[in-house]
Amino acid sequence: MLTKDVSEELKAIFASLVAEGKEPSIALVKSRLSTPVPMPALITAMRSWKNQAKVPKIEVAEPQQEQSNEQRIATLESQVTELINRVMKLEAKLAGKAE
Repeated sequence: MLTKDVSEELKAIFASLVAEGKEPSIALVKSRLSTPVPMPALITAMRSWKNQAKVPKIEVAEPQQEQSNEQRIATLESQVTELINRVMKLEAKLAGKAE
């Protein structure tokens, strides 16, 4: 699974909110994020920023690219073919042992 470090983005959001004269809140920060960040991670970042004026390293899962229906079907067909081959080999082994 690919991850993305959002710590720098959070620092920039905190700084921009302060520059605008606004008190950073979870809602304000969440609305400005380009990547969804889980609520516990946002709360941790907010507490750390308020207490120590720094943001801990926060990584979130990289959103996966949407596949077209054709790509999904091709992938599934490939998996089905592979599974059919495996089943045929297992059946052949079992038939050989039964004799």
